[in-house]
Amino acid sequence: MEVLHSIPELSQLRGPLFLAIGVFDGVHRGHQAVISTSADHAQAANGTPVVVTFDPHPEKVLRPQSAPRLLTATEHKTALIRALGVGHLLIIHFDKQFAATEPEDFAEQLVAHSKPLREICVGHEWSFGRNRRGNLDLLKNLGAKMNFHVIGVPPIKSNDEVVSSTAIRQAIEGGDFARAAGMLGREYTILGTVVRGDNLGKKIGFPTANLTAHNEQFPPNGVYAAVARLVDGMHCGVVNLGVRPTVTSGKSERVLEIHLFDFDRDIYGRDIEIRFVKFLRPETKFESLDALVAQIRRDVQQARELFMR
Repeated sequence: MEVLHSIPELSQLRGPLFLAIGVFDGVHRGHQAVISTSADHAQAANGTPVVVTFDPHPEKVLRPQSAPRLLTATEHKTALIRALGVGHLLIIHFDKQFAATEPEDFAEQLVAHSKPLREICVGHEWSFGRNRRGNLDLLKNLGAKMNFHVIGVPPIKSNDEVVSSTAIRQAIEGGDFARAAGMLGREYTILGTVVRGDNLGKKIGFPTANLTAHNEQFPPNGVYAAVARLVDGMHCGVVNLGVRPTVTSGKSERVLEIHLFDFDRDIYGRDIEIRFVKFLRPETKFESLDALVAQIRRDVQQARELFMR
């Protein structure tokens, strides 16, 4: 997949261009419908489909104090879009200057650098431009003036619920992975980079990989059977998510760490994608380190038995 980083780079691509535009946080079934619709129309017209998204998430710039945790940070989102078979991805840097762009100016830039622009495909509620003044109706009016088609993809439902990033966040926060998976069209995962921790896990016989998760939405604290995807394939293990009350005190920062079964390699700095398979137990403060170790042994045994079924 070719990744572009500015609107002028669109001029390098063979026209006509078909643009699927959106924030695409989560790349859920609604987003997939926008992307696939654009790709199908491009194929029928022998055109070039391009997915257009933004980094960082606009809410991080416009309302940083109230911005939600992401379902997929840009690294994760890019990987998921690549997995859809997308050939070209344009990631537009979103800052306050770009946020001040009038909707008409944004459309004019896309038209000016596409050779030519044939179609823009968006979700039915997509808004864009300064003060979110742009919407589907305005975009259609601009298309009529500037000679490009506009497609608004209607809402997608999962079990009679409209698929949205907000609804998926709520499901994950409540630990309802089945509901989240129905809306995502895949199992929920977290992408994180392995960072150095305090090596306590190694000292007590259960080495863990500590992950920084790029601000992605976490499920409830607790211990989970999980599967990790590394560059060499899939590895089973046990995840602990929480504040580690037995070995730390007074800290509220949540830690995501995974003990991989039968694994002994240096993976610092590597990305790992974690899929939560089953909730095993809530996070607990134990009376002693020995009691914690005994419980971890039980957690590992329970998870191993689960994966053997």
